[in-house]
Amino acid sequence: MEKIKFRTIDIKEKEFAKEVRKRVRQYFKDNNISTHGNYKMYLKMVVMLGMYVAPFLFVLFMDMSPWLALGMAIIMGIGEAGIGMSVMHDGAHGSFSSKTWVNELFSSTMFLLGSNTFNWKIQHNVGHHTFTNIYDYDDDIATKAVIRLSEHSPLKKFYRYQHIYAFPLYGLMTFLKFFGEIPTLLRYKRKGFIKEFKANATWEVIKLVITKIIYLAVMFGLPLFFTEFNFWQILLGFVSLHLVASIIMTTVFQMAHIVEGTAQPLPDESHTLHKEWMVHELETTSDFGRKNGILSWYIGGLDFQIEHHLFQNICHIHYPAIAPIVQATAEKYGFKYNLKPTIFHALASHFRRLKELGRLEPVASEV
Repeated sequence: MEKIKFRTIDIKEKEFAKEVRKRVRQYFKDNNISTHGNYKMYLKMVVMLGMYVAPFLFVLFMDMSPWLALGMAIIMGIGEAGIGMSVMHDGAHGSFSSKTWVNELFSSTMFLLGSNTFNWKIQHNVGHHTFTNIYDYDDDIATKAVIRLSEHSPLKKFYRYQHIYAFPLYGLMTFLKFFGEIPTLLRYKRKGFIKEFKANATWEVIKLVITKIIYLAVMFGLPLFFTEFNFWQILLGFVSLHLVASIIMTTVFQMAHIVEGTAQPLPDESHTLHKEWMVHELETTSDFGRKNGILSWYIGGLDFQIEHHLFQNICHIHYPAIAPIVQATAEKYGFKYNLKPTIFHALASHFRRLKELGRLEPVASEV
């Protein structure tokens, strides 16, 4: 697949991109702070990992009822989602620390989901962040079996009800990822991504298989060996863990791009999108809320998705500070800054957008 080129002759778009970069850089210079994480990130890492590991150890080494063990699995699911959003995410983007090995270490917390970061970096760092909301380029808006996320994809009758059934199905995300990663990796090989990353496809497949075997051995083998729970009870806990983590992570990610006011442009016949890349990111992304408190802390600043997409190499702990800078600069140049006042407004907007996409005929390119 040929890559998309971002080109514009609009002086205003170019000036916006130049000024917003300059103003954000100046913020860090004036305050003499690093764009990477600090002690707050390390504290968050300890809390999130603790929320995942501690309940598992309690189940292994403490006598408890099946119902209490199920509660531990649910807490693990909350912790797993927190790790994915607040720890792994920054590590994979290289923003957790100024040290490469630290970023690699914490991006490897993806192993706690039975996965590794190779596919993620292609799908998320390259596909999603470079070609945000562009059909056939951004896997995040590809049709998910019975859920239509792009206005350019084929329309089927049953999508009419997707705003009703989508949220429970979001609970399958980590399962689909777990079982679908090898086919995904082979698809990336056909597209030339693995060669571009200078990686060996066979070795990457082997690593994926080994990772999954170890993960299943730990998640099922250890409870079978150390506890009195039977296989079906352990399976119920495992499924509950992933349902909770998947619903949280998928819903949060959807509220950044599949909401009202976010564009889904297509390139022209020459694979060119006539936009400055930063303006494209601004138009395809949404923030939700500025004062979400503990929720914002937990979801790793993913409620500041505009800032994350414009400056993915900046640690999320800085987004609340630079968001007003980005918004003011966008408004200065007349560009819409898509902000939903609260998480509840974002959820409602996502619900309405799902309903719209379930009934909207495929849209031709407007480029």
